[in-house]
Amino acid sequence: MNLFGEALAWLVDPAHWSGSGSIPIRTAEHLGLTAVALLGAALLALPAGAAIGHARRGAALVGGIVGAARALPTLGLLTLLALALGIGIEAPLIALIILAIPSLFAGAYSGVQAIDPAVPDAAAAIGMTPWQVLMQAELPLALPVILGGVRAATLQIVSTATLAAYVADVGLGRYLFAGLKTRDYPQMLAGALLVVALTLAIDLLLGAMQRVASRRTNHTALIHPIREAAR
Repeated sequence: MNLFGEALAWLVDPAHWSGSGSIPIRTAEHLGLTAVALLGAALLALPAGAAIGHARRGAALVGGIVGAARALPTLGLLTLLALALGIGIEAPLIALIILAIPSLFAGAYSGVQAIDPAVPDAAAAIGMTPWQVLMQAELPLALPVILGGVRAATLQIVSTATLAAYVADVGLGRYLFAGLKTRDYPQMLAGALLVVALTLAIDLLLGAMQRVASRRTNHTALIHPIREAAR
């Protein structure tokens, strides 16, 4: 039996579908870590990106921040954080949050900044506050681009979260590191296949959400009432 067949045999083995280290448990840990990291990054990046896009200033600052953050080596950052914080979930969680910020920040900034300036101007002319302009006019139009940033950030987190097993006993990465340690290559390949399958499933789901948002974003329906009220 070749390595791929052995990996498939490992995946369908009932022994690997029950217990504390089972595939469902490891998958749930992986998804939980992804969700927490994405939420943490979104709380930091989305408001800042939307605010800068609304102000239509700071393009150079955005480019510098995004470029610098993307240049950080995740494994190196994780190692430094683990040395500073010790073994546990804190170091990989912080590293994943930092990894996700650039895509979320760029998506929010680009989506809001690309809107026709006539929209916020007309909204302000009918008495909307800057906060109302952002929330009721700009963000609905920018939603497809923002979701694109969320999609990119989520896929980065899901695929990179395997490194969490480097310093913590969580996620699907445990199969890769445990297999490497014991030279159990079918287990390593099975773990990699699980990560790939999970990533593809999430990509399909978020891609569908992005397409739905794009179809429902009707620029004319949103802009026309504001312009008519401003006349």
